[in-house]
Amino acid sequence: MRHGHRGHGFGRTGGWQQADLPDASDAPDWFAGRLPADWFSGPATLEIDRDEIVVVGELPLPAAEPAADAPAEDAPADVPQATREGVIARFRETTRPARMQIAQEAQARYGRNVAWGVTVNGERIMFTHLAVPVMTRLRQPERKVLDTLVDSGVARSRSDALAWTVKLAGKHAEEWLEELRSAMRKVDDLRAEGPQGL
Repeated sequence: MRHGHRGHGFGRTGGWQQADLPDASDAPDWFAGRLPADWFSGPATLEIDRDEIVVVGELPLPAAEPAADAPAEDAPADVPQATREGVIARFRETTRPARMQIAQEAQARYGRNVAWGVTVNGERIMFTHLAVPVMTRLRQPERKVLDTLVDSGVARSRSDALAWTVKLAGKHAEEWLEELRSAMRKVDDLRAEGPQGL
């Protein structure tokens, strides 16, 4: 099966702030076995945080018809917008019952909502997406930033992390967050290698 590609996630699947959540580290493998092989043209990508699992796959498109007088190698690679919209609508309608069933199973297993989306010619379209209230409604990419700050102990809660983030300035914020994530992984590795029972 082609699915199960591990999408890069931010934060950790376990840790100081997530002890009460089921471990989702095997979610890419579970979805690889659960998703029908003919849904996407390549491996599905998963993005996981403490609230949500986002599943996104590339939809196969019909080949564009070349112009009658154009050589085959000059055939346009672009598919008309109406065709792309039709492919998306067909996938969304025909897979809805199965997607709902898979989402329910995943929610029971991992304690997180499941959001679905597709990519078509590089364009990402989300069908469902959780917005969690944190003084404002944030999507998963923004929540990942806040969760990194909470997991690392920089902030006590998402609200504190949001206030801290607003104060953070400079174009190297993402670089700093990645350094923080790397340091957190090192701390987890050292903790796992250390003496047990301390």
